Parts: sequence; C-alpha cells; structure tokens
Amino acid sequence: MASFDVIIIGAGAAGLMCAITAGARGKRVLLIDHNSQAGAKILISGGGRCNFTNTGTAPQNFLSENPHFCRSALSRYTPSDFLALMAKHSIAWHEKTLGQLFCVGSARQVVAMLLAECAASGVAVKLATKVTGIRKADGFTVETTDETHTAPALVLATGGLSIPKMGATGFSYDVAKRFGLKVITPRPALVPLKAKPEELEFYKNLSGVSLPAIASCGSTAFRESILFTHRGLSGPAILQISSHWREGQSISLDLAPGIDALRFLKERKHARPKAELKTILAELLPQRLAQAMAPTDVTRLAILLKNWTMTPDGSEGFAKAEVTAGGIDTDQLSSKTMEAKAVSGLYAIGEAVDVTGWLGGYNFQWAWASGWCAGQAV
Repeated sequence: MASFDVIIIGAGAAGLMCAITAGARGKRVLLIDHNSQAGAKILISGGGRCNFTNTGTAPQNFLSENPHFCRSALSRYTPSDFLALMAKHSIAWHEKTLGQLFCVGSARQVVAMLLAECAASGVAVKLATKVTGIRKADGFTVETTDETHTAPALVLATGGLSIPKMGATGFSYDVAKRFGLKVITPRPALVPLKAKPEELEFYKNLSGVSLPAIASCGSTAFRESILFTHRGLSGPAILQISSHWREGQSISLDLAPGIDALRFLKERKHARPKAELKTILAELLPQRLAQAMAPTDVTRLAILLKNWTMTPDGSEGFAKAEVTAGGIDTDQLSSKTMEAKAVSGLYAIGEAVDVTGWLGGYNFQWAWASGWCAGQAV
C-alpha cells in the first residue's frame, strides 16, 4: 500500500494542472486515469490544435446554478498565467477570432508540456488504471485494479458525460453522491440540435450550407455562423445557444444580422422589378438556402429572414456534446479551494463541477484555474 499527500482521479486538463501545482509545492501526488493516454480531450480539441484558452475570459462566459462561483478561480489563475507556461516550453500559439487561442502546431505539445511539468514536480502518473473502490476514514483509501493507495486528500477530476467513446463516465458524480454531495442533473452542452422528423428532408437538402446568423433562446443570443446538417443545425452559434436551450423550447434565427430585411427586399424589388425573390435573396444568403426558403410575399420573407423559428427535436446528446452542463453542485464546494464543505479533504474540479463555459477556450481556462486552485489547497 503506497501513501501520498493527494490522489487525483482524472488526467485531463484540470487533473494535470492540479497535479503540477500540488507537486510544485512539494506534495507527493498520484495522478490516476483509466485511459491509456493523458489529456485525451486536449488532443482532439480545436481540430487537433487545442483552443487552450480565451483572452476574454470572464465570469459571464460561464453557466452555473451559482454564476458567481467561478469568479475566485478565474481571477487567481488567468489566461496570462497559462501563456507564461506555454512560453516556458516555447510553444507557439496564435489568436483566431473572439480571443480564441490555438497552438500553431499540435495539441500534443500541450499534453507533452503538462506531462513534463508533472515529471519535474515528481508526480506519479498511472494510466490505464481503473479505480475499483474508495473509502474514507482518517484519510482516503483508493483501490485500483493493481494496487491500493492512501492520501488525506482526494481530487475528483474525471470530467462529465460528453464524448463517451473517449472514456467519459459519471464517475465523479457517483463518488460525490456517495459522500453526500448534490449533483445538478448533467445535460449535453455545446451540442448540435436535431430537426423534427417532418422537417428532416428540408435540412438534409441544405446539409453543408453555412452562413452568419444570430441564434437566440429567451434573452440569450449569439452572433456567429450556423451550419445546416442532415440531422438539423450545428455551427458555433448553434453550439453556443444549445447550452442555454431546454427540451421543448424554440430557438430563433436572424439570417440577416445587421440588415433591415424588409427595406432591403423592397429596395431591390423596386430596382429590379422582374427579378424573382429567390434571385434577390441570393444576395443575402447562400444560393441553396435562398432557393429553399423564398416565398413570393416580400413581407413574409422579411419576417422569415429576421425570425426563423425552429423547435428542435432534441440535441445530438452526449456523444456529440463538447462539454457537459450541470455536475457537482457548487454550493457544496469552496470557491477558493474547490474543497467540499462537508467532506474534509475531498475536492472537485474542471468539468465535473457545475460550471460550463462558452465555446472558444473558456472550458479549458476553467480547467486550468480550478485545477490550480485545488493544487494550491491540497
């Protein structure tokens, strides 16, 4: 039986950062993951280039039952702090749009950097190792497929339910519940939305069409691109709004953002009286969409352009969700240390917690920040 100061379960972004931070403080750290590779989600993010943070990170970019919970961590470990780590390892990066930072090379560089930092801090990393039991007396006893380990501190960092083919499970939720912590019902977030069966043919015919739009649900709106798929809608604006959408709600699409559609159509019709509406519409929209949606009435078309309503038949689920919304209730945790208020030595970080970022590097920044905070506290 091996003893450590802290055992971290989950070698994703949050777990790795927690291990590095605790190890650098001289703590004896064990990092366990059931996957054979650390940082599995890091490797696939951003098309393999890892959208590792966002320069505009602020609390309002996150969803939670307690929207103020993330403030402390985000203010104490910032995008600049992570960029300093990237600079230390000479990893080149560039900014795309909206503050999104990506590796110039490969996401593998980020994982290699984090593992190098773990090694430098003396962290023991055990991959392809399944946890089979957890007990708590004075400290925690963690049983795995090959050995039993003990530590006064245990960190849950196994993420949420999104992308199960990469090994995602509800492990952290199950452990949290066992220790009496409340879990906000997990649901898919940053996920494509499905069209109703009777509308599927329309969407299939437009599959691959992309255009800028404003997607709205209730009082929340995102202006980015949307993408028609053979099952419904995707693209950044749809992924963003999906985190706010609930079953049964409708979403509204403005397909001509910043344009007075009625005025535009009337002026063009006046200037080109013989032109068909679908021809005029093709000045605003991709041709396939213009042909598919052009009614003969100008007023009706203008309304459709500015307020196309879709009531999704559901989302594509956890299999296609980039992240999981919901998770371990933040009311049960210290916002400064990420420790459970009622269970001494138990911590929860990253996606396992009810803090969900927007698309564009925010979820990684939450992972780095929450992992760092727990690593400072264990």
